[in-house]
Amino acid sequence: MTFINYAAKEINCKIVYYGPGLCGKTTNLQYIYNKTAPEAKGKMISLATETDRTLFFDFLPLDLGTIRGFTTRFHLYTVPGQVFYDASRKLILKGVDGVIFVADSQLERLEANQESLDNLRTNLAEHGYSLEKIPYVIQYNKRDLPNALPVEELRPILNPTNVLDFEASARTGQGVFETLKAVSKLVLTELKRGG
Repeated sequence: MTFINYAAKEINCKIVYYGPGLCGKTTNLQYIYNKTAPEAKGKMISLATETDRTLFFDFLPLDLGTIRGFTTRFHLYTVPGQVFYDASRKLILKGVDGVIFVADSQLERLEANQESLDNLRTNLAEHGYSLEKIPYVIQYNKRDLPNALPVEELRPILNPTNVLDFEASARTGQGVFETLKAVSKLVLTELKRGG
């Protein structure tokens, strides 16, 4: 889970963007990276496969404060969306502190969202985690597309436990930072409770 660097007085937390292929996980991270000040972020690393990419970078959100004098650095990851890369998904979830499930709001992607959510639950369980106990939020992405299902139809299927959820368009940036800030606050609350 959380890694504490006493020498640098930093708490390092891992947030994973999970969801089906082409739902907008990469676009979320690219938007955050491009809008974050250079001094507050590390280098973005992209691990490309033939059909998908896994992105990683860390950043230091300056407005989230400190915990007992330690600054908090978040490491943001995306998982490959294709089921073929399930072993990579499992590996990336190891040591996760918070999860953002990025759902594709398009009607024709509803089944892919459900499969990916089931896969997330299975892979978290293999590491001893559950969505009910880990900081977790949902982002309904691609709200700007004409075939986006109403959120009222998506919620009962993808969010039956009523976790925090957000409407977004990662392409335009709508809802991107709101989603990240929400899961970050949940992670920090969990850290304060556990520490």
